[in-house]
Amino acid sequence: MKKSVLTLILSCLTNMSLAESTLITNVNGYTLNSDRELIQFTALQFTDDKVDRIYSDSDELPTDVDNLIDGEGRTLIPGLIDAHGHVGSYGFSLLRVDLVGASSEEEAAQRVLAFAGENSELEWIQGRGWNQVLWESNEFPNASSIDAVVGNKPVWLTRVDGHAGWANTAAMELAGIDRNTEDPTGGQIIRDENGDATGVLIDTAMRYVSSQIPNPTFAEQKFALQTAMESLATYGITSVHDAGIGSQTVAAFKDLLADGPLPIRVNAMISASDSLYQDRLNEGFFRSDDDTFVIHSVKVVGDGALGSRGAALIEDYADEPGNRGLLRYDDERLEFLMRVAMNAGFQVNTHAIGDNANFKVMDNYERLINETNTRDRRHRIEHAQILRYEDILRFGELGVIPSMQATHATSDMNMAEDRVGPVRIQGAYAWRKLLDTGVIIANGSDFPVESPNPYWGLHASVTRQNQSSQPPGGWYPEERMSLREAFASFTLDAAYAGHQEEILGSLEPGKKADFVFLDRDIFTIPESELWQIQATETWVNGVRVTN
Repeated sequence: MKKSVLTLILSCLTNMSLAESTLITNVNGYTLNSDRELIQFTALQFTDDKVDRIYSDSDELPTDVDNLIDGEGRTLIPGLIDAHGHVGSYGFSLLRVDLVGASSEEEAAQRVLAFAGENSELEWIQGRGWNQVLWESNEFPNASSIDAVVGNKPVWLTRVDGHAGWANTAAMELAGIDRNTEDPTGGQIIRDENGDATGVLIDTAMRYVSSQIPNPTFAEQKFALQTAMESLATYGITSVHDAGIGSQTVAAFKDLLADGPLPIRVNAMISASDSLYQDRLNEGFFRSDDDTFVIHSVKVVGDGALGSRGAALIEDYADEPGNRGLLRYDDERLEFLMRVAMNAGFQVNTHAIGDNANFKVMDNYERLINETNTRDRRHRIEHAQILRYEDILRFGELGVIPSMQATHATSDMNMAEDRVGPVRIQGAYAWRKLLDTGVIIANGSDFPVESPNPYWGLHASVTRQNQSSQPPGGWYPEERMSLREAFASFTLDAAYAGHQEEILGSLEPGKKADFVFLDRDIFTIPESELWQIQATETWVNGVRVTN
């Protein structure tokens, strides 16, 4: 017994001797405290991976630190948290044809041609990011456009929201798609006036083609994840909630973790569509020693996206009578996927964009939270884009968190009212209406659907404008957030939505030393310039992770 006590004392003394303290002085620091007040500071002290304290001008600074760093007057803030992104998809998007911003179907096809010419060894040409709403035609593309530039190998290009895909003829032939192929539940094959497939597949119909593409190897998946995390760190993102990962991705993250700490934190949601979903639930929660990888939530997809008219609406689309969008599951299956996760103790984060999807998901939450006694799990609705007023009120009543992405509003404002009309738009991207009920909003980007740049999200949150300051005064400006609210939505509130507010979201004693240096003062520059902010250094666990 005496020997074991002595061993423990020696171990503690050894660990104490290894602890290394750092003091960063001469900073223009901002953080929120536990009362959500904005606090300014001039110095930050941390030991190893945890914050010791912050100092103001009137405080005497310690002299017995191991490392002293001059902050050179730069702005320093807590690390930013993206509450909804897709790490693997983002990583692969960095390695495929980039169609974001293509101004026409023809320009998108030319980008495919250029990429194919530079990557002749690939069996499949894949890309992401097209958006027909940006084109003068405002029409879905056609396989013939890609056939004209790449006809000798299959091509598969997913829409910017990930809820539609554009295939060439070679890809459709491999998938066996012809005029007799039926639309699957929760999906649609877009057809021409003759009934022939045009090449565009919506939601679950995408599987016809995507199932033909060879799965990435384990090594390729790890490379994509690592590439994505390193890229995200350059934006000052120190943590991300990865919205729906399968079993192989779980294994890839754990393998990367075994090689050393992840460059940023990943709070992963198990995908309810994974074939081993219940096996993953049975394994329970996971938390790495350094908190760079955790699992305690699931992602369920309720419907499609607004841009591709896959979001499930209660009434017809205003610009396409007879179409009410698509529900991913029937009522029984949706309820089952949510219930088994709650019974296993997991937080349930459900994708719902259209008002019908949000209504159905809220009904399930109202019934199942009471049945499973899991209100404290802080269940979420991901996106929560089109809401009835009655459902806006239910977020606070049920303790459900709206996890929203501010740049969706500024990206969608050129088509959203066309889709839902002047009445339903009043409950769309309704940040102020939600905040006024007392709920918090966890902000994110939904990368790679949008850029992961969090300063674009902050700008959209407080201006409701694009980066050209349009429209004047903002799009439905009454829904704007204050800058402090937007800052909280990317820090404290995102941490709370991920059950990590005790260690992340602010620079308070005992929390993780995750912080970012910025190239300008986030709280004094004009709001119109917020999107121009750049991160110059990113630190995670008290270690600088960017060059």
